[in-house]
Amino acid sequence: MDDQQLLRYSRHLLLPDIDIEGQERLMAATALIVGLGGLGSPAAMYLASSGIGRLVINDYDRVDPSNLQRQILYGFEDIGQLKTTSAANRLRSLNRDLQLDLRDEQLTDDTLSALIEEVDIVLDCSDNMATRHRINRACFKHRKPLVSGAVIRFEGQFVAFRPGIGDSPCYNCLYEDNGELQDSCSQSGVIAPLPGIIGGMQALEAIKILAMKNYILPQSLLLLDAKTLEVQRLKLNRNPGCPTCGTDFSIKA
Repeated sequence: MDDQQLLRYSRHLLLPDIDIEGQERLMAATALIVGLGGLGSPAAMYLASSGIGRLVINDYDRVDPSNLQRQILYGFEDIGQLKTTSAANRLRSLNRDLQLDLRDEQLTDDTLSALIEEVDIVLDCSDNMATRHRINRACFKHRKPLVSGAVIRFEGQFVAFRPGIGDSPCYNCLYEDNGELQDSCSQSGVIAPLPGIIGGMQALEAIKILAMKNYILPQSLLLLDAKTLEVQRLKLNRNPGCPTCGTDFSIKA
């Protein structure tokens, strides 16, 4: 770490749980972010500013005026551009040392699996159940940490998994893979700051997993009611009959 980096990350270095060794682990790590919308925007920005070494960012949409209410990576000048291109410009302005790998295509199962195999952690910032289950299966197959977030209306949820470690559950233990939910932000709306809160939590959890040597991941689902600011934490257990990670139906690495 050079003098400029020591100054830049000095507030991290003051934290005993991170220190120089933790910051260097973060700077050597690669994260994949799937989805650069309301959740992916703050997650990508905080990982970039915090010193992640390499970000693989995936989204095949273009910036739309309706995105600007909550997707803080973008401005009016970005409308019509690919989100990956606009995001890359902003992220490079936050950290000149950041390595970026832009993926502006809809990933096939094989491509997604190959990407996840090469990274250290995955942040699921997507907006549909099918993609979430595809990401979960690939993370379980390659034993990669998965940090998942979701928002709608005034409701946010956050959960993280460590496949293959102890009795850790997976996303399929929590939600069955039986098609799409009826609600979406485009149909039901979402309050603007909520994706920032949940996306920021995703970045926070990813940093802790990557930088803190002995960090123990809580096996729980966090539910936030943004109207009342009430938070619920629900304990998660592995489902022995889970089609993804259960003992009878598990995907083999």
